Amino acid sequence: MSSADIHARPPNATLSPYAAPAKSVHAEDTPKRPAESTDLQYWRYDVKRQRQGQTDGSLLCFKYTSSGSCPRGSKCNFRHDEEAREHCQRNVCFDFLNKGKCERGPECRFAHSLTEEAAARDAKPRSERRRVESSCWFCLSSPDVESHLVISIGDGYYCALAKGPLVPDHVLVIPVEHFPTTIAMPVEPEAELRRYKDSLGKYFEKRGKAAVYFEWVSQQSRHANLQAVPVPLSKAANVKKIFHLAAQRLGFEFSVVNPDGDANQGRELLRSQYDGKSGLFYVELPDGTLLLHIIDSGEKFPAQFGREVLAGLLSMADRADWRNCKLSKEEEVKMVDDFKQGFHEFDPAE
Repeated sequence: MSSADIHARPPNATLSPYAAPAKSVHAEDTPKRPAESTDLQYWRYDVKRQRQGQTDGSLLCFKYTSSGSCPRGSKCNFRHDEEAREHCQRNVCFDFLNKGKCERGPECRFAHSLTEEAAARDAKPRSERRRVESSCWFCLSSPDVESHLVISIGDGYYCALAKGPLVPDHVLVIPVEHFPTTIAMPVEPEAELRRYKDSLGKYFEKRGKAAVYFEWVSQQSRHANLQAVPVPLSKAANVKKIFHLAAQRLGFEFSVVNPDGDANQGRELLRSQYDGKSGLFYVELPDGTLLLHIIDSGEKFPAQFGREVLAGLLSMADRADWRNCKLSKEEEVKMVDDFKQGFHEFDPAE
């Protein structure tokens, strides 16, 4: 290929989630995320660890294994293995190749076998993965993602302000990979999720608020998003009561996952108990207590339940539906800039 062809921008390319162009740079000059990145598996492995040299040389280079080349060449701290590269081309899981195991288990979209027949049988077709992720609002490689709402990007999770927010600081904590729920995520990113929650907690506390987290999981869930809505400290004690009242009106009762209020332990209990076959809704109260409701197969559970309850608590009933709270792109960009200025000192990804 000629140099011009090599450096040509692919059609339908999207912004890299790590690109942070200066405000003076025009949109058309902004670096684009390669179109083929929708086929990559765990691109987070090729970012901080490789840059910082956190390896003994026994682990595979993600860049080389996935693409066949590595810009660091002989200076790379990771292993360039042609055989692993060939397996990766047959959709074998990178974690399986790199560690000999994959914590995702049956949830993984890639094959856990080195034989061609098993790999072809186990892995989902590449075209199917591309079709699902390219149409997802939350996949960073998707042309539909609204990247101007992103406020922070880590290895396994990123944060974005909500579209049609209930309040200006309404945050979504979203897995980088395409998973239907945060409690089905591998163990490794859970530590990063805790760091994001701790950082958001400090940010909200500085503004006289406390965070309420909730997540709704249904059989139709595509890409998980854990919602964080700040409420004034004066109303924090009432969150538990109003969620119990709302549940009674719908004819169910919440179960308490962690009576001691240890939020980290509560999530571990959720992860150990969740079988992936049923829907559920859980809310983490400002004191760390988790309330859980398992949704029956025939139950009609309101998709906006968590938001509706908090809208009532905040006396914002007219904002219960996010579609009533849409902002212009200019207003969203201003909202993101304001949030970033205050969150910068707490951001764990900085």
